[in-house]
Amino acid sequence: MSIVKTALVNCSRCGKEHEITIYKSINVADDAAMKQRVLDGSLFLWNCPDCGAANLARYECLYHDPDARFMAWLLPFERVSEAEMQAISLHAKALGAYTLRRCADVGELIEKVRIQDAGLDDVAIEICKFVIRGELEQKRAKESDSPAVDPKLLHFHRQDRDGLSFTFPSGGQMTSLTIGRNVYDDALGIISRNPSLRPEEGFVQVDSVWLSTRIR
Repeated sequence: MSIVKTALVNCSRCGKEHEITIYKSINVADDAAMKQRVLDGSLFLWNCPDCGAANLARYECLYHDPDARFMAWLLPFERVSEAEMQAISLHAKALGAYTLRRCADVGELIEKVRIQDAGLDDVAIEICKFVIRGELEQKRAKESDSPAVDPKLLHFHRQDRDGLSFTFPSGGQMTSLTIGRNVYDDALGIISRNPSLRPEEGFVQVDSVWLSTRIR
């Protein structure tokens, strides 16, 4: 069941205060439309009635897909207690083998849902992103106009017959690049040989920082 509340927020442009609807938790099995609103980001956007500015609403949201046995907890602030996190982790464990992930921003949440929908391993995806960044850095060393990539802004986009595509902002617009499926398969092989690359139990934030503590 989804938990809906209201919150008072200020417009980023005009500063006027307004009451908006926020979603503390959503169950996409109960409301499939919610999933699309997560994927297109509209669940976290609101328009100011006074000036019309589009604003990003930053709030905690627990995304639950019981069919996929997947939960992703969007926690843009550090206000959640360890007791609360432990309680939800234990509840998920009681329901069966769940994948639990913690996300710091909406972009991470969208990416985790896309990875889950594609049936891919998010640790392997992080390894693929590590490889991509390395190749782009080498290219940038040779070509000064080659784009730099912020690790936090490089995201998995989709999987198709050509391979896996990723996006990142460059020069004021989104850039897309595709890697072969073999890179992902190699990443799975690395994980199988290194148990330390398997996330621990509970809500783990599997991202570039997490991977950097396990790959040298």
